Amino acid sequence: MEQLLAQRENQVTTVGDASFKIDCEKASLSGSVSQRACVFCGSRVVLYPIADAVHLVHGPIGCASYTWDIRGALSSGPELHRLSFSTDLKERDVIFGGEKPLERSLEELIEKYAPSAAFVYSTCIVGLIGDDVEAVCRKVAAKYEIPVIPVHSEGFKGTKRDGYKAACDALFKLIGTLPADDVPKRSLNILGDFNLAGEIWIIKDYYEKMGIHVQASITGDGRIADIRRAHGAALNVVQCSGSTMYLAKEMKEKYGIPFRRVSYFGIEDMSDALYDVAKFFKDPEIMRKATDLVSREVREIYPKLMHYRQALEGKTAAVYVGGAFKAFSLVKALRTIGMEVVMVGSQTGNAEDYQQLRDICKPGTIIADDSNPLELSSFLKQKDIDLLIGGVKERPIAYKLGVGFCDHNHERKRALEGFVGMLNFAEEVYSSVMSPVWQFAPRRERRTVAEARQ
Repeated sequence: MEQLLAQRENQVTTVGDASFKIDCEKASLSGSVSQRACVFCGSRVVLYPIADAVHLVHGPIGCASYTWDIRGALSSGPELHRLSFSTDLKERDVIFGGEKPLERSLEELIEKYAPSAAFVYSTCIVGLIGDDVEAVCRKVAAKYEIPVIPVHSEGFKGTKRDGYKAACDALFKLIGTLPADDVPKRSLNILGDFNLAGEIWIIKDYYEKMGIHVQASITGDGRIADIRRAHGAALNVVQCSGSTMYLAKEMKEKYGIPFRRVSYFGIEDMSDALYDVAKFFKDPEIMRKATDLVSREVREIYPKLMHYRQALEGKTAAVYVGGAFKAFSLVKALRTIGMEVVMVGSQTGNAEDYQQLRDICKPGTIIADDSNPLELSSFLKQKDIDLLIGGVKERPIAYKLGVGFCDHNHERKRALEGFVGMLNFAEEVYSSVMSPVWQFAPRRERRTVAEARQ
């Protein structure tokens, strides 16, 4: 760990240390070039998949371009979310204020696209010049009789986690604004799944086969009307707890809706997610259907997984993701196909998350909070990793070091959730780790020479 910055020493630890302790939930260290994103980006990635709303970035054009089409969020209908609108504030607007350009932009977009709602994202520059975004949103909402929701995502020192909370606050303003009398009793909302590569359709199908109605998907393939009636559901299931746990807690406090943390990655956690929901509804028929579904799906994919395990047995992996809850499932999924995680970290994990990671990882595993490219490169070389699982910002690190890579974040095009997703995951890991191209990487050449000398 020779590349570790002195001020970050307490944010990196190793499983097996006598006194396991890790600092987390801290602002990124100035100059560390953290893998995190800004507050605005955090709010944008949560709300972006709502497909029938206008998403207007109030700020310079660079903010909108930075987050344009940021998630591979698919829609079964409208695709208004894929258009990146901006008020494109210039120097004149900074001096005289951006409220009039914001009002004109909203009116033009609503008249042209007739959206079900509009989200207005306040960026850092808006916080500096003091635009009254709330007042503009109220005025336009009254004129066009649709929800126009300000998303307070300005903030220089905030983190992506603060953006998640801003998005949840915006969503909470929508929930409960339409009657929910016709929502079935056996219903739930899916929170924190963003329909990357169409995955929420897989999960919805599972629940429907169990006899459970999905009222709202918040926010993957989301619809404003469904979200406004989400308070009528009996249960919230939270897939990405880092981004939507705030919303689940707010809905429990105001509407009394209980929530369950779930994960749809890997055989173990996907099965547990279905069983936990079946237990909640206390219906023997729902449990029977869940059991049959799990048995059928596992029986179909398990022999194929064992084929990949034969080749991958003993290989090592590093995991660096946004929310730590996803890392739990990845550790288990990799073990299913014979690989061991020797380094794991996240951008937004808390003390409880890292304690749980310690419990499921082997001694010697590096655990890091809010890492940066220099540290990640050092960890990969130190542990001689065969595979890095991360997002678009981690991909160049892996390839420059001659390490296999699997995208488990915003931009992937292949479904990795559900039982079929576990098979897709195994195929992708196998293709990357076992690619013959790595024999030509300098790091691999040095390893081969060292092995030959031994």
